[in-house]
Amino acid sequence: MTDKELYILAKKARDYSYSPYSGFKVGSAIETDKGVYTGTNIENASYPVTVCAERVAIFNAVSKGDRNIVKIAVASSGDKLTPPCGMCLQVISELAPKAKIILGQGEDDIKVYDIKDLLPMAFSLEDKK
Repeated sequence: MTDKELYILAKKARDYSYSPYSGFKVGSAIETDKGVYTGTNIENASYPVTVCAERVAIFNAVSKGDRNIVKIAVASSGDKLTPPCGMCLQVISELAPKAKIILGQGEDDIKVYDIKDLLPMAFSLEDKK
């Protein structure tokens, strides 16, 4: 699947966002060696229990036993590139450390990053042993 095709799937997932508090909609699509999984942000009046689109998509794949994540696309309703938040970056660093992260401001303005670009000093228990 091309980066653009995966980004378009993330934009479609964004349509299912439940974001009545912030109004900020985010969709994510991830590609694994077995298939594609999507997720959207789901807010809650108790903000700490809100979940991000990226984690929903990743956890969707992992909960089905699919852990070889190759690409992660993120599409937001914002006007600028929206990188994953710190919590999502930490999850990506552990569950998808080699995945390409695709961000866009539209289908014709897509940029691709590695996790090290966005989280250069990720926490790891392996580093603590």
